Amino acid sequence: MRKFKKIAARPQARESDLPAPARRRLLAALVATGLTSLALHAAGARADQPAEDSIDGNILAENFTWVESPKPAPATPITTADGQETSLAAFQGRVVLLNFWATWCAPCVREMPSLDRLQAKLRDEGLAVVAVSEDFAGLELVQPFFERLKLENLAIYLDSDGALGKAFGIAGLPTTLLIDRQGRVVGGLEGPAEWDSDEAVALIRHYLQHPEEA
Repeated sequence: MRKFKKIAARPQARESDLPAPARRRLLAALVATGLTSLALHAAGARADQPAEDSIDGNILAENFTWVESPKPAPATPITTADGQETSLAAFQGRVVLLNFWATWCAPCVREMPSLDRLQAKLRDEGLAVVAVSEDFAGLELVQPFFERLKLENLAIYLDSDGALGKAFGIAGLPTTLLIDRQGRVVGGLEGPAEWDSDEAVALIRHYLQHPEEA
């Protein structure tokens, strides 16, 4: 499972800071969909990110990549468990952790319980964990999966035709994106993480408690 570590904000990436393959794929996907006007910082932290002492040690995910110029998330519709259409616009005013996953994706299955626990932990602080299934079979496959894993805090969201995943240019699963209260994509991670760890919670709480810095 991917670890977290401290990294201090710095003005520009060095040659030694070139992104890992997963980060390059995420970078290419976001750039291709127009979600970044310039690029994602290869170093994994924006120059205008909070100073190290302003975010409880500036703890960032080892492979979490910050968007240079946050842009609005696509308004592509997804489907709820009761068959209704919704979109990310419905979560305006909340911080969203958007996770693309599938039942056949082993790393996705491993991290889903941590996403469920994260939703329970930070729901009342304004976080919405939106786990979007990319399974073609839709609810008939996802519903029993939720029941089997006893996922009680996450709602079911379906992207059975892959439209939202395509809008974001998702290249692999799981992929998780952080969206601020203004509906802008501020960063992302391709690959699994322990999302209810102290480090991940500290990262997300920064956006919950300091929206003016987002």
